[in-house]
Amino acid sequence: MKKVAVFGLGYVGLANALLLSQNEHVIAYDIDQEKIEMLNQRISPLEDKEIHTFLDRQDLNIQFIADFESAVKFGEYLIIATPTDYDAKKNYFDTSTVESVIERALKIRKDAIFIIKSTVPVGYTEQLKKKYKHQKIIFSPEFLREGKALYDNLYPSRIVVGECSEQGEAIASMFLRNTAEKNTEVLLTHATEAEAIKLFSNTYLALRVAYFNELDTYAEVRGLDTRQIIEGVGLDPRIGSHYNNPSFGYGGYCLPKDTKQLRANYDKVPNNIISAIVEANTTRKDFISEQIIAKQPKVVGIYRLTMKANSDNFRYSSIQGIMKRLKAKGLVIVVYEPTLKEKIFYNSEVINDLESFKKISDVIVANRMEDILVDVKEKVYTRDIFKRD
Repeated sequence: MKKVAVFGLGYVGLANALLLSQNEHVIAYDIDQEKIEMLNQRISPLEDKEIHTFLDRQDLNIQFIADFESAVKFGEYLIIATPTDYDAKKNYFDTSTVESVIERALKIRKDAIFIIKSTVPVGYTEQLKKKYKHQKIIFSPEFLREGKALYDNLYPSRIVVGECSEQGEAIASMFLRNTAEKNTEVLLTHATEAEAIKLFSNTYLALRVAYFNELDTYAEVRGLDTRQIIEGVGLDPRIGSHYNNPSFGYGGYCLPKDTKQLRANYDKVPNNIISAIVEANTTRKDFISEQIIAKQPKVVGIYRLTMKANSDNFRYSSIQGIMKRLKAKGLVIVVYEPTLKEKIFYNSEVINDLESFKKISDVIVANRMEDILVDVKEKVYTRDIFKRD
């Protein structure tokens, strides 16, 4: 049983902390005292089915604390899962939270072994090793979906550790023995290659979203049946019928920032596709907005800010880009989002009563169609073809 300290309890950190607490002793730290209090009451601050289930279990070896020093002193491994948002002005991830944890921890103990789970630029881990003259900094990417973070840790597509050594093997083994799928592929790589795996993986997913969205744009403009085209294309086993449902654009916390970071890493490297993936998302949101405006609504209702079912996360959701464009044209926007406590979002009224929302909206914009909208189907604008994320 290893002693593990996790820093940052968002989707990545909390999912990893709960996963490892099955067979390791885990202390989970967050700067947010309210979040720590919720977790100590076994209340999840995130909408994730498996996280809710795990918090109800009595057999897990986990403590939630807001004492940074105690967490550092406890852990044989210090897992960093703090946010690394993309800074458009710097054209680079803001990695200050990662560096803050490392700097503070090294002042407490010089022998700390860090495992970075936060997404970082390509080449970043090697830069950290030189900056802090500390070789025990290891990058191990996560491949999680919103609302499915713990599930994807229990049944991972692969375990990647950016360390080709016995230490790397030990870390990979620790994660593997806590998964439900024991035949998971394990890959040990160099640190920079592990960082590239993460960014290229997410950029490919963004590419696939953008591709089927552009297919849908073509079909809508030409008056064709999007579903028939996608089904026919997907029957080719090299393409497949997965991850092909049109949307208002790729959004969420990961894909927009990771594609932009990868594009930034391509500085002075020839490319066409990577830049086009970023630009395609803007084009799609422009097109969707134009289609809504063409209906000449006085009031546009935004049904859900979240872009996926069973998620409460709407950070950087593409619908917000649609709202921005509609408001710029002077349209009145109202929002139905039951997870919001605020009465106003982005200078738009939040209506928590669904029937009132339906009545006041001339057009209801829904990234994903749900049964509760069937009675006002004639008002709904969606590109949801297959009724899945």
